[in-house]
Amino acid sequence: MSLIFRMIMLLIASKFKPQLPIKHPKNSLKLRVLPNDLDINLHMNNGRYLTICDLSRVDMFIRTGLARTMQKEGWMPVIAEHTMKYKRSLKPFQKYVVTMEIINWDEKYFHMIHTFFVGDKVVAEGTSIGCVISKAGTISPEYVMAKVTARLEAKKT
Repeated sequence: MSLIFRMIMLLIASKFKPQLPIKHPKNSLKLRVLPNDLDINLHMNNGRYLTICDLSRVDMFIRTGLARTMQKEGWMPVIAEHTMKYKRSLKPFQKYVVTMEIINWDEKYFHMIHTFFVGDKVVAEGTSIGCVISKAGTISPEYVMAKVTARLEAKKT
């Protein structure tokens, strides 16, 4: 399955999942290693882990309401730093779960952890630092969360 189809499936599925809180959201995706995820060693390519982390963030953006707020405000999410630690290989067609959690934020960045599991075993862990930007520059996480919360509250009334 090409990445575009995986993304389309995620965009549709995310709309039917429960909403997540904007502060400290945690999500999970159940996936399978596909042939186009493999490298010459016939395990999931190290770069594909980063792509899967992107998909996990998109799921979180949709489920928290951040995606709609970014769209309305003309904002964009940007990853400033990402690191991965690989502990075990993911083999062809192997099922796995990736979780993502925003664990903290400061005046500029959101700090995230991505964990890949097979069963209860961790096979890879990643950390991301990202921000939301506009044409005027970086938007503070506190402002982003307040804007999402206000939009969701206004939508309820």
